[in-house]
Amino acid sequence: MADAMTEKRLGAVVRRLRRQHDLTQEQLARRAGLDQGHLSQIESGKRANPSAAVLKKLARALDVEIGELLR
Repeated sequence: MADAMTEKRLGAVVRRLRRQHDLTQEQLARRAGLDQGHLSQIESGKRANPSAAVLKKLARALDVEIGELLR
């Protein structure tokens, strides 16, 4: 249960930052080098435990530190 909450929280943070940067999922996915479907699953909390590499790509694409994604 705690893992599900963490995944949902991560997804909400990624979605909020993406919207703050005025990006679509497709645009952010392209910037991060990810598949749009993968990003959609992260944002919805359905993707369990994204790898450190994926978090790093997202952080770089959103111009934030990785810790910002994990708040």
